[in-house]
Amino acid sequence: MKKAVTGARIFDGTAFRDGLVLVVDGDRIEAIARRAPHDAEIIDAAGKLVVPGFIDLQVNGGGGVLLNNDPSLEGLETICRAPARFGTTALLPTLITDRPEVVRSAVAAGRAAKDAGVPGFLGLHLEGPHLSLARKGTHDPALIRPMDAADYDFLIDNAGAFGVGLLTVAPESVKRAQVSGLAGAGYTVSLGHTDTDYATAREYVTAGASMVTHLFNAMSPLTHREPGVVGAALSEGALNAGLIADGFHVDRAAMGIAIRAKLGPGKIFLVTDAMSVTGTDLQSFELNGRTIYRKGGRLTLADGTLAGADTDMLTCLKNCMALGVALEEALRMASAYPAAAVGVTSKGTLAPGLDADFLILSEDLTLSATYIGGELAFSA
Repeated sequence: MKKAVTGARIFDGTAFRDGLVLVVDGDRIEAIARRAPHDAEIIDAAGKLVVPGFIDLQVNGGGGVLLNNDPSLEGLETICRAPARFGTTALLPTLITDRPEVVRSAVAAGRAAKDAGVPGFLGLHLEGPHLSLARKGTHDPALIRPMDAADYDFLIDNAGAFGVGLLTVAPESVKRAQVSGLAGAGYTVSLGHTDTDYATAREYVTAGASMVTHLFNAMSPLTHREPGVVGAALSEGALNAGLIADGFHVDRAAMGIAIRAKLGPGKIFLVTDAMSVTGTDLQSFELNGRTIYRKGGRLTLADGTLAGADTDMLTCLKNCMALGVALEEALRMASAYPAAAVGVTSKGTLAPGLDADFLILSEDLTLSATYIGGELAFSA
């Protein structure tokens, strides 16, 4: 049965459209029309906003499950279900640096999730293990290693099999030829956890890298004589960059500077870097045999090293608006921009023929409902 969302201001990804109706047929958007079809189920959203669902490209866990600890179909189902209550309708479950057998299990689970059509599952983000020890962050240094021929062949053999594939790598551990081959196979290659210099970062952009993972964090900084990876992210139009806008990973002033400075067409988009505590009351969890503690809105190792984030996309969006970012642009940072960054054309905006992933928000941006593929996934 068709659904018609009436009475709301509709943000289609470009602009707000007033006095219209969002018509959904099955799992797709049929139209943004002047009136509801006579045979449609009416969803009354009077006085509210209808916006594209949020797309999060870095989600390590949720609902009590960390992908590293449960790289299974059931684990992915739980992780994908948890952030719907915060407005996320599509995500890349993210595997932090781990043993080769865990990587293979996660990829096998990703293939199963894609085949099963798990709601919200977009693909996988493999963050490591081919990173820099100098910028390891919370990644276990004993598990970080260069990409060898077997690693490369495994990724090439599985390209496209688990949906969208996002790879975070460091030039210190991955050759330019490998980046070119992986990008050519359809992977989005992102530079992250790297201490490489600006010139080398640009060389890897030429080789096929098109993204930077969690801007400012675990990368060479922007300085006046060596712009580093941060400088490359802001000055290279070919690069998109994820931003953890929780107020802890990046100072609010730095967030504003980066958003204003970014050279297009690449964009800065929002990510959460969420961990297993999302949607739970858990106060700690384990990663690679180490305890991560939850306190005061932060997740840290015992030594205080940040270990993922205790935030959600809606909070990050509001934090950007507090910096002066317009609502329309903040919404794009949470939906259209991440979709474009990984080449997804069926999500991120509201238009006929696209996936019916959308949110109903109150005027104060409180989430009322989340729809994934035209089905209610969360209701307040």
